[in-house]
Amino acid sequence: MWTTPTVVRSTATNLAEVSESTVGSTTESADAATALPNEASTLPLTGERTVPGIPEENYWFRRHEVVYRDLLPRCADRVVLEAGSGEGYGANMIADVATKVTGLDYDVSAVEHVRARYPRVEMLHGNLAELPLADESVDTVVNFQVIEHLWDQAQFLRECHRVLRPGGELLVSTPNRITFSPGRDTPLNPFHTRELNAAELTELLVEAGFRVALTTGVHHGPRLRELDAKHGGSFIDAQIERALAGEPWPQDLSRDVEGIDVGDFVLREDDIDASLDLVAVAIKDPVA
Repeated sequence: MWTTPTVVRSTATNLAEVSESTVGSTTESADAATALPNEASTLPLTGERTVPGIPEENYWFRRHEVVYRDLLPRCADRVVLEAGSGEGYGANMIADVATKVTGLDYDVSAVEHVRARYPRVEMLHGNLAELPLADESVDTVVNFQVIEHLWDQAQFLRECHRVLRPGGELLVSTPNRITFSPGRDTPLNPFHTRELNAAELTELLVEAGFRVALTTGVHHGPRLRELDAKHGGSFIDAQIERALAGEPWPQDLSRDVEGIDVGDFVLREDDIDASLDLVAVAIKDPVA
């Protein structure tokens, strides 16, 4: 993140994450996560995750939330592992529909936070390179906005394949390298080890033994495209510039950011290289 991660202010922005059919009560679950007034129930921004309840963070939070919302039906009535569950709001959304949800994170403070705030989630502490689960023990692995942080992405995907039952699904999202760090060989984000384009993500999944059933992408919907035009061509850049300046945000920009809703983003398969984030569904096919 490009703000100071050790100083938490209400104006902090998770720039490290710079980076549709509605399903049941998922929006209520996410909104409920933003409504808890107790400061002890909040998890500080570190640059490695987005958290609910911070007005200036709302764009990134909703951009992540739309993927949970749209892929939630794939978790219905399933035993689900969220590998890299962060603040836990997504695992809590999954708990609305899944048979069981286990969260896993390497950050002890995140593990403790999820245990206290989201009691429906069974929370484990562990390394994503060595998942602390038995072979063929889950139906679905969820990994949203995490793989770009990992040093050994291939090893993690092999571990996902190991713990999935035959026919199980790995659901992945990650920033699209083409639009996130354009023209660069190394990520702009200091917390990212390797960013991927759609072809690279597919290659990694196939090499780990998966069949890629779907590749889609997150795009701005009509309202966000209007905000792009309003804020000099890029609503994202407008937020980055204000955060880097270390100055109070203009009221107009703050109001627009706070007003973003999950419905302002869309997932679609076309024009994948222009997407903001990549989303893939990968299947562990039964052995013939």
